[in-house]
Order: sequence, then C-alpha cells, then structure tokens
Amino acid sequence: MGRAAPGRREELSQLSLIRDTYLRFQVLVHEVAKFGVVGLIGFVVQLSVQNALHSGAGVGAITAVVIGYIVATAVTFVGNRHWAFKHRKGKGLRHETMVFVLLNCVGIVIQVGIVDIAYYELGYKSGLAYNLATVIGIGLATLFRLYAYRKFVFNDHHGDGDGGPAEELASAWTAS
Repeated sequence: MGRAAPGRREELSQLSLIRDTYLRFQVLVHEVAKFGVVGLIGFVVQLSVQNALHSGAGVGAITAVVIGYIVATAVTFVGNRHWAFKHRKGKGLRHETMVFVLLNCVGIVIQVGIVDIAYYELGYKSGLAYNLATVIGIGLATLFRLYAYRKFVFNDHHGDGDGGPAEELASAWTAS
C-alpha cells in the first residue's frame, strides 16, 4: 500500500474542499437557481401584462406596474411554493400566503418607487426608459424577496416551528 505523492494529496485536498463547499451550499445553490427560473417567468409575465396595459391600453404607468406585479406575484407564489422552496413547506398554505403577500407589498413599494422616480420625477417616459426602470426595480425587489422568502415565508425545514419572525408576522397579520 503506497502513499499518495505530495502533489496527489494536494489535488485530493482541493477536490475535497470543492466537494465539501458544494455540499455545504447545495440547498442554497438549488434554491437560488429555482428561484431564478420562477423569477424569470414572473418577469416575463410582469413585463407582458404591464406593457400590454400601459402601451396597448393606455393605462397609467404606475397602475400598469401594480397590475402586472399582482399577476406575476400569483404566478411566482405557485412556482416558489410548489417547486423552488417545496422542501421548506411546513407551516401551511395560509401562513405562507399571508407572509408572502405582506412581503410582496414591500417588494411592490421598492419597484414602484424606482419606476415613479424615473417616470415622473426624472421624466424618462420612453418605452425603453420605462422598461429599464421596471427592470431595475424588479432587480432590487428580487434581492429583497429572495432573502425574505427564505427567512420569513418558506423557512421551516422540518415543520417543527420555532416561534420565529415568520410566525410572529403571520400571527400579527391573521390576528386582525
């Protein structure tokens, strides 16, 4: 039984480090990838609805953003709950829906704020500028939502409940 040469041990050590790092972040990598796919679908839905309303039907800029966002939010809730974060379910549909809606209210404020500033405050009213502002708003709101969904909505790996922030948010929301 020979020993591995020093160079070979170093290669094995590097491979072990890569494998261990992947295994450590495997769930996160898969969640972020699936969240991205669901988000991309939501993005297409949002822009399609929003542009059809604003450019096609003459609906106001912010109203079109909000309606597009609501439709996209319904689509992404289903995708996130039943695919991206399905392994994290545990507190029930009502709880997850309430917290999801609450956090998406924050997301829409971020997104509408960016569009409002660009469209009304800075006067960028071309279709390109409108869509660019929407994309920037979606990007910032998406960063918030990824963190918030993992932390507050789909946060229960084993269904054991910890009385944490998500439970408090849901309790406060459903108590009124």
